[in-house]
Amino acid sequence: MNDKLSVNFAGVNFKNPIIPASGAFGYGREYENFYPLSTLGGISVKGTTGTKRNGNLPPRIAETPSGMLNSVGLQNPGIDHFIKIELPNLKTKDTVIIANIAGSTADEYREIAEKLENTNVDMIEVNISCPNVKAGGAAFGVTCEGAASITKIVKSVTKKPVMMKLSPNVTNIAEIAKAVEAEGADAVSLINTLLGMKIDIKTRRPILHNNVGGLSGPAVFPVAVRMVWQVANAVKIPVCGMGGISRWQDVVEMMMAGAQVVQIGAALFSDPFAPVKIIEGLENYVSENNLNNLQDIVGTVIPW
Repeated sequence: MNDKLSVNFAGVNFKNPIIPASGAFGYGREYENFYPLSTLGGISVKGTTGTKRNGNLPPRIAETPSGMLNSVGLQNPGIDHFIKIELPNLKTKDTVIIANIAGSTADEYREIAEKLENTNVDMIEVNISCPNVKAGGAAFGVTCEGAASITKIVKSVTKKPVMMKLSPNVTNIAEIAKAVEAEGADAVSLINTLLGMKIDIKTRRPILHNNVGGLSGPAVFPVAVRMVWQVANAVKIPVCGMGGISRWQDVVEMMMAGAQVVQIGAALFSDPFAPVKIIEGLENYVSENNLNNLQDIVGTVIPW
């Protein structure tokens, strides 16, 4: 382990800032065939709801220039299955475990957070921004009032660090970040996917059965960097950056914008080794630039 990559983020110690993003890594079982999960700084596990969800009807994935659209619809086995089956296995992997949760109602968020409070997950990431679910989540994340209300509810039932995952499909993401900070959020993560659409010109039908889906991949990276920079300059709580990161250089750029840790999503589908390659690249970067710790670059961008 390279201590120069370590970071204390929202009170949780990470050996490095690289975290596979929720929805892109499942529970890590498949990726463990490629490398030890202990290599990673942490894992944000598949989004978990109060009960099992089958997700949206296929087609649910579509390739786009420099990215992909997804409309999976939060397919998952539910919180009880996660706590009983997946979490015990994950906690043997010597890495930070972040439980990502989503709900259609305020009561569902409260119920899930209450159940997680009595477990050994290290942090809770609250998805209020997923654009694929027709009821619930998206509505909470697009207004300051909605985002703040869910933050307050989750914080009222858990002492675990709470990280609010913000939607980019808003007019002013910094204002929403300030709203969740005011209600006690310990950190924010951003950006979730941008809402997009792709049409088959032969059939005139959208490629996705849900018509629209979340755009991720390198195409969204400049938008993510801009929003991370805006939020990092608006709040005092730490920021987890994500959105189109595929190389170690992207991580450096995101950290210079203000992120302390980052999540890797779409890149995993084209290269399952992406997180390992990025960690190796960051180790070389720290060495070549004689940094005491990679965190020394956080927020160092010099605006014109």
